[in-house]
Amino acid sequence: MLGQIATIVVVAVFVQIELPLLWLGTVIGLEFLSNIAASLWFRKRMEVYEWHLAGLMALDVALLTALLYFTGGPSNPFSFLYLVNIALAAVVLHAHWTWMLVAFTLFSFGLLPRFDYWPLALEPKVGDAGANLHQQGSWVAFGVAAGFIVYFLWRVTGDLARREQELSEARDRATRQQQMTSLATMAAGAAHELATPLGTIALVAKELERQDHGGNPEALDDIKLIRSQVTRCRSILDQMAGSMGKSSEDALEVIQVDELVADAMTGVRPEPAILSSIDDQTRQELIEIVPHALSQALRNILTNAQDASPKTPVSLSAIVENDRLDLIVTDQGSGMPADVLRHCVDPFFTTKEPGRGMGLGLFLTQSVIEGLNGELTIDSSPLSGTSVRVSIPLRPTPLKPSTLNRHQSQAARQTG
Repeated sequence: MLGQIATIVVVAVFVQIELPLLWLGTVIGLEFLSNIAASLWFRKRMEVYEWHLAGLMALDVALLTALLYFTGGPSNPFSFLYLVNIALAAVVLHAHWTWMLVAFTLFSFGLLPRFDYWPLALEPKVGDAGANLHQQGSWVAFGVAAGFIVYFLWRVTGDLARREQELSEARDRATRQQQMTSLATMAAGAAHELATPLGTIALVAKELERQDHGGNPEALDDIKLIRSQVTRCRSILDQMAGSMGKSSEDALEVIQVDELVADAMTGVRPEPAILSSIDDQTRQELIEIVPHALSQALRNILTNAQDASPKTPVSLSAIVENDRLDLIVTDQGSGMPADVLRHCVDPFFTTKEPGRGMGLGLFLTQSVIEGLNGELTIDSSPLSGTSVRVSIPLRPTPLKPSTLNRHQSQAARQTG
């Protein structure tokens, strides 16, 4: 609309061609009102269907036809602008809507010579001067049309690319959620099946401990070690059984950052040491999270850092910025090559020796963090160590499956 106003002013004032300014102002006023009405409607109703877009484009064609009617009809070089709506429709609409808009455009443009349109007053500029003026107008109109087409197509393709990325991320989250559900089912079954044999082992170990070992303290120490490990296994199973079925929404609690860090440090090996550099103000910050799940996720990261850096300390730092808490764990290990870094969060992917890990730590950690609308970022390269950043909002709003399904259905309907 600003371009149309500028063109009218240049033609009427500087080129001094007589124009029906009242009628042109009326058409531009209708354009303005249609934009305001569409904007207000869109704020109240987010569902956008193809016929809405096709209707607005048809209205644009009708208004452009009205402008051409009052400015020379088919001889107006700015009839190039018809191509803008056609090019845009070809990108955002299905074929039948696009062809309908093409037919309506041809019909509208074909009506102009059949009516007594308002001719451009070029009589004072006859001969070469009038021809040159028309050529210059055609050159400007072609540039404007080309510029609009490139601009709108660039915006539309960018929006479609972002939507495709959102859909891809949504599919990845749904896949990970399904994998988490499968793992939870497997864990519940394992807890049930292992309870009986662990109880038997504990009972037999207790009986062996009571027997006379002929002054062999090493055998007695081994039996005590077996009992302690069995007790640890049973506590882990009890913890797994207690957490089964709890959703992230039901378990949200408000705690201080220092409580989260202290809980994450519980059960971590004393060596190599973990050096915490968190200021007092950050420690006192309140955060709404699932304490057990997030502390376990952070513990997994700390344990991995200790495994990667067995002889040098691991650093843990935290900062609060823009209503988000960032926890950074850095080790001085050998780092990860690019191919390992790409797959390090995949389930059952591990570079550890057999028996030392199942490759689920980072996968479960990422699932927990994403469930709180957080992000897990891993920066590593060979011989330079690894830095893992956990960024979560202080007041998370987990993405519900219903919201995810609505986004997917809307995107599928709009992109076909």
